[in-house]
Amino acid sequence: MPGYPGMGYPPEDRTAERLNEALKEVCRIAAEHSVAIIVPMDWHSPEGLLNLAHVISAKGEILGYQTKNQLDPTEDHIWIAGTERQIFEVNQVKFGITICHEGFRYPESTRWAAQHGASIVFHPHFSGSNTAGVQLSEWGNKDNPYYEKAMMMRALENTIYFASVNYASLYPDSASAVIAPDGTCLKHETYGRAGVIVAEIDPAKATGLLAKRFKNELYI
Repeated sequence: MPGYPGMGYPPEDRTAERLNEALKEVCRIAAEHSVAIIVPMDWHSPEGLLNLAHVISAKGEILGYQTKNQLDPTEDHIWIAGTERQIFEVNQVKFGITICHEGFRYPESTRWAAQHGASIVFHPHFSGSNTAGVQLSEWGNKDNPYYEKAMMMRALENTIYFASVNYASLYPDSASAVIAPDGTCLKHETYGRAGVIVAEIDPAKATGLLAKRFKNELYI
């Protein structure tokens, strides 16, 4: 995808035209391989630059997008925050999306999806660095940064699946992983390796029980 802001790429690398061309190519790939795709990217709106994730059907159709609604304080000069949350459905499986910082720091973003019937929440994010850091070796180790623990909690506290995807940087603070509704890690990628992980889920186990028991009215 065209260059990620804050990583040294020039602004002309992510013009509206280039982003639109990239999205069309993703739609072509989805249709060619008959797979649905969630693609995080930037998107130009009349109000400013959004950070979002488009959802593409296995026929190459754009089903919609989820914006990043809770920005990290350091991102306020890069993007504008979105204002709405969405539920998507592919092959009778409902899912939500929470993007990076909001999934780690704002658990309500995942809980909202679970309360609205999502069996799984997808979480594209970037944690770590390509220039300096610590080489992690064991997923979920007590000395690792908190990110992988947060992934476990998003699944466990809502009784749903949580699929978190990180960049394959040289010094990642977390690995891409699929977490079961009981908080266990079903599958994770090797640190620093660009690849694909495949995990089988059972939507019937994603009851959303704890999310649905949450008493929203007590915290307004």
